[in-house]
Amino acid sequence: MILLVQSIIAITIRAGTSLVYATIGEIYTERSGILNLGLEGMMLMGAVTAFAVAFHTGSLILSLLVAMSMGLILSAVHAFLCITMRANQVVSGLSITLFGTGMASFLGQRLGPVENNYYLVGLTAARFDRIAVPFLSDIPVLGALFNQDILTYGMYVIIPLAWFYMFKTKYGLNLRSVGESPQTADAMGISVTKIRYLYTIIGGMLVSLGGAHLSLSYTPGWTENITGGRGWIVIALVIFSMWNPARAIYGALLFGGINAIQFRLQIAGAAIPAPVLNMFPYLATIAVLVLVTWLESKGKKRLGAPASLAVSYMREDK
Repeated sequence: MILLVQSIIAITIRAGTSLVYATIGEIYTERSGILNLGLEGMMLMGAVTAFAVAFHTGSLILSLLVAMSMGLILSAVHAFLCITMRANQVVSGLSITLFGTGMASFLGQRLGPVENNYYLVGLTAARFDRIAVPFLSDIPVLGALFNQDILTYGMYVIIPLAWFYMFKTKYGLNLRSVGESPQTADAMGISVTKIRYLYTIIGGMLVSLGGAHLSLSYTPGWTENITGGRGWIVIALVIFSMWNPARAIYGALLFGGINAIQFRLQIAGAAIPAPVLNMFPYLATIAVLVLVTWLESKGKKRLGAPASLAVSYMREDK
């Protein structure tokens, strides 16, 4: 029984890692007042480029750098359209998703021979293996937390750092002020344009890093639609976390935990059809989103969405 629980915890953490990176990235982007719906495309592009570079060069560090660079490019395009050109943020984000999904599929088809929709080169590509922390990994049940890959260990660090930066530093205060009231921030001498560009790009890089974790660690290799809609799940998790990086882990663990349980049910030969089991994580996300929205409507919780989210700002409009 202990081994079963430990196994579920291990899978839960691994499944939630990519979601945590992407959720924190989107929280920072939205806190600046920019809505990015291009997460699915960015995660797919991060996954396919990271895997391709790992296969051809064997360098995992270079793979991560290329994946994050892809997120930088796509988010910079989104930032230019939304901040400088004042394009509709929803349309721009959806365009990024459509482009990223199509381009990832196009690039993926040229990686190697395919069998059952899985590219065989994935079997030999470089990947992040699990690293057991001495002594800590031997702890019953909780030892699963300390037998993970390096990106998961990085997740343990980025969550408190992201929270501290946002709520305990003047830079985080500037970020939140731009998202709440860009007019007031501008009057205080804060560059709204600079802040929005900076955090939209940083957020995009973290989103693509989440995609890279999928193809280099969680399910090493490349398969069509490897994200499985995680980019859309992240948008819901941002709301669930109340735009607070410290709460991002809860939503990620919820999704990862249900994902792990449905895998175990399939392995155990549960009578429930596999497609129905695959629906569980997404149904749970919808249920949580409905619950959070209901609590907010009853006045029991405040969602905490930035007041100027998806609202363009130009100094000349004041």
